[in-house]
Amino acid sequence: MASLHPPNGEDEPLEDEPALLDAAEAAEEIPSDPDEPMDSDPDDDAQEAEIQLQNDSKAHFDLHTDSIFTIAQHPLDPSIIATGGGDDTTYVFSADSPSPVLPTSYESNPSPGRPSLQPVAKLIGHTDSINALIFTLPSGDYLLSGGLDGRLRAHSTKDQSFHLVAEAQEVPEINFLIPCPNPSYPNTIALGASDGSVWVYTIDAAEKGAPLQVILAYYLHTESCTAGTWTPDGKMLATVSEDGSFYVWDVFGEASAAGVVGSAGSQAVLGLTTDDQRFAVEGGLFSVAVAPGGAFAVVGGAGGMLRVVGLPRLAATPASATQGMKGGGSKNKSGGGRKAGGAEGASSGQAGQILASLQAQGDSVETLAFTAPPLTLLAAGSVDGNIVLFDTAHRFAVRRHIREAHEEFAVVKVEFAPGTTGYLLTSCGLDGVVRRWDTRGGTAASGQGLVQEWRGHRGEGEGGGVLGFVQGGGKRIVTAGDDSVSLVFEPTG
Repeated sequence: MASLHPPNGEDEPLEDEPALLDAAEAAEEIPSDPDEPMDSDPDDDAQEAEIQLQNDSKAHFDLHTDSIFTIAQHPLDPSIIATGGGDDTTYVFSADSPSPVLPTSYESNPSPGRPSLQPVAKLIGHTDSINALIFTLPSGDYLLSGGLDGRLRAHSTKDQSFHLVAEAQEVPEINFLIPCPNPSYPNTIALGASDGSVWVYTIDAAEKGAPLQVILAYYLHTESCTAGTWTPDGKMLATVSEDGSFYVWDVFGEASAAGVVGSAGSQAVLGLTTDDQRFAVEGGLFSVAVAPGGAFAVVGGAGGMLRVVGLPRLAATPASATQGMKGGGSKNKSGGGRKAGGAEGASSGQAGQILASLQAQGDSVETLAFTAPPLTLLAAGSVDGNIVLFDTAHRFAVRRHIREAHEEFAVVKVEFAPGTTGYLLTSCGLDGVVRRWDTRGGTAASGQGLVQEWRGHRGEGEGGGVLGFVQGGGKRIVTAGDDSVSLVFEPTG
């Protein structure tokens, strides 16, 4: 904008007799001299262009018009991907090889040849953001979506139309969906809601009158139910809440049949709340995972706090057959965390006991993952951008602290890569980067263990963080981006 004062910034002194302008001069317009742009450093321009254009993906899907909050992968065909987000829409597409290129194109794609994947189906019907998607187990017969509108919608995967089978709306908002892995109860799912309730449904399109049936609903959490997981055998369900409570539900009655019961009148076979000061985590709980052997659960919460809790064991062997095994219970108990991480794990006598209280991070633990046996690592990702690896077989000793794994941005998800020997850990964060780590001691590059990283989302506070990923099948990693784009990466190793 032109200055109202002379260039020296001082007002001109008034003359004794003010000068008069000639009429012709008064009408004359003097063109302003526009500011010249400042010269920039060519090296800075090149570096900025490189950052903006770096895209390691092999393909992308970019039809969403808002953030992609959730992503799911078919259990039998890993190429089939479903994404849902802030545009209230679910898309299903194939991550395999190029489909015909669509007119739209991911704006930061530096290579015109990189394909924009075509949708198999577009599913609408939610009236608010979709933040949970799953395919049912064991065969992926149904795709279920849950949203901030509280709606649960079930679609059949038997044809490419993905027609709607049923819909339910029992809660204000759905926080998460998880499929049950118990082969005796196919197409069964659980959800956690913003009102703290937990619901278990089964889906059967052949039941024309009620294809979506409620098995049970639980109401012990007093605040939002933030996370949940099934035990590996799918017989029990564990959930946590912002109120700091942790419950294990005997959904199918198998714990009761095995003689494992909770307190009188309780809906849960096991429960811990902030009333127990040893368990209390100020600020609430936000993540939960169960060890592969089902011996114990780990819950993560505010302030980097972790609690390890022994779980009931539903042994296949009758109780009478183990009564003569001297020292079994006391030996397991005295073994503490070391025994808990072994193949046998905690005994039934440890159910409900706090086996360890841990804190190695400074902010909320949002994501937890276990290695597959025989490895015994637990990975914890935090809002402070760090990942910590605990050895569950040696009293949960810290084996590695990957500091600033995603710079100063939150770690959104950690998961050990399938189809490998079990030591490769994949992570994503709000910096917009997906990374893979070698968790073996003594082999890590630069002491951190970074094996490979993939870029392509905006990230770094610009609304382009990675909000989730899937990596089933081991051939590719597919992301859910806050920048409304899903990218397909192919690991080289």
